[in-house]
Amino acid sequence: MSILSNLDLIRRVPLFSTLTQAQAESVADAVIKKRFKRGECIVEQGKKSNMLAIVLTGRARVVTTDARGREVILATMNPGDYVGEMSLIDNQPHSATVRAEVQTDVLILGRVEFARCLPENTSMAYAVMKGLVQRLRHADRKIESLALMDVYGRVARALLEFAQPDKNDELVIRDRVSRQDVAKMIGASREMVSRVMKDLEDRGFIELREDGVTVIKDRLSSIG
Repeated sequence: MSILSNLDLIRRVPLFSTLTQAQAESVADAVIKKRFKRGECIVEQGKKSNMLAIVLTGRARVVTTDARGREVILATMNPGDYVGEMSLIDNQPHSATVRAEVQTDVLILGRVEFARCLPENTSMAYAVMKGLVQRLRHADRKIESLALMDVYGRVARALLEFAQPDKNDELVIRDRVSRQDVAKMIGASREMVSRVMKDLEDRGFIELREDGVTVIKDRLSSIG
């Protein structure tokens, strides 16, 4: 099996898809591939890393922690997602920690190379702006959820965010849902989330299969 070059890898990243051949080769010469083990920090809240990190494989979790050590899960990063552009743009420390949830491979692009790419390629600059807007909209939805929804609504919305369509066009969550993770996403206790999940199952809003897959029924959207 052939080993992919840096140029092959960046061509697979949507953020770099509009680069010219010369620009792509320049970025390929500058990026470094790095592997993070499960639980390792890719970037750390309150610190500067001076890099853009693009997920190639695996999965990472974006979390923020308060002074008392309480953790809130803000988002999950999948292949193609990236982090660090906010800190590169405003030169401020990272606002959240990104931790590998499983073994995760990333491409690292330094500050100088990132700064050079943006003015040379307006499409890439637009892609970065679009990503920032998407994060802002996601943050707005989370604020709305915390402010206006009860626990049932917040659990339902979290489950809908996790879900993906399968080959039968059913909405499913393939990985076993951690009650603790959901609790950290919605600002509730693990016990409360467990009670709500059990009630949603009893009322037919979700189906929990023995293999750990959660099937989301259409009716759940009326709650979330």
